[in-house]
Amino acid sequence: MERKINKVKIFTNSSEKTKVVTDKLIKALEEYNFEIVEENYDLAISIGGDGTFLHMLNKANFNEEIYYVGINTGSLGFLQEIDLEKNPDFVERLNNNHYDLEDIYLEEITVTTKDQTINYTALNEMVVRDKKLKVLECIVEVKEELLETFIGDGLLISTNTGSTAYNVSLGGSIISKDLLALSLTPIAPLKNKIYHSLSNPLIVSHKQTIGITPKNKNLVITLDGMNHELEDVIKIEAKIGNKKIKRLKLEDTNFIKIIRDKILGNEKEGRDL
Repeated sequence: MERKINKVKIFTNSSEKTKVVTDKLIKALEEYNFEIVEENYDLAISIGGDGTFLHMLNKANFNEEIYYVGINTGSLGFLQEIDLEKNPDFVERLNNNHYDLEDIYLEEITVTTKDQTINYTALNEMVVRDKKLKVLECIVEVKEELLETFIGDGLLISTNTGSTAYNVSLGGSIISKDLLALSLTPIAPLKNKIYHSLSNPLIVSHKQTIGITPKNKNLVITLDGMNHELEDVIKIEAKIGNKKIKRLKLEDTNFIKIIRDKILGNEKEGRDL
């Protein structure tokens, strides 16, 4: 069978461990006659933590024709699932097409301002805040149905993939990786006898669009950790669309085990009661 992957681009962070792993990987790739290139590549490999994986996607402009894989040299590594010590045959399996591909759907964001309409893409989440970090006041709709007038520090809309990222720190719900949905999580909402903002996360179907109409017109929208300052914002809409990436993996991963190991920090199969 003809090999599907021939040209590889590597994205790294600056840690010493990453440098060691990268040198080892390049040597192995060259032994199997893979080309290490900067453009027109079949496979993008990030070596580092989840931030490196997100950086790689942005640099590749979320190209759906490319395969993506992460090698973890960081701490948690939800997106970086390959460990070369546990998977020493990684390059050999690339050579033999012995791997699986997982479709990961992306969050598509449309921002309408006074002067233009801007389209963004995010893997994990979008965070909306006032540009000067004042209290954010906005109307929130789901599928064009009024949900609430939100008042608080901000709003986070995460994908199922991003539900284990910043969303967890805000007390948001963890969404199973095979459940296509968006999570709307409030950031420090005001809730008293005058204001009644929703204080719980809300999970909505991938078939629904979340709309935000802000009273504050100058905003900071953070997409996967990258800030975008926007003025005269009229409306923001977020949805799970048709865009997706293909993540390469070596085996099926147990989602519950990932939660147990990486969030709870309990690598044992159970606890003695």
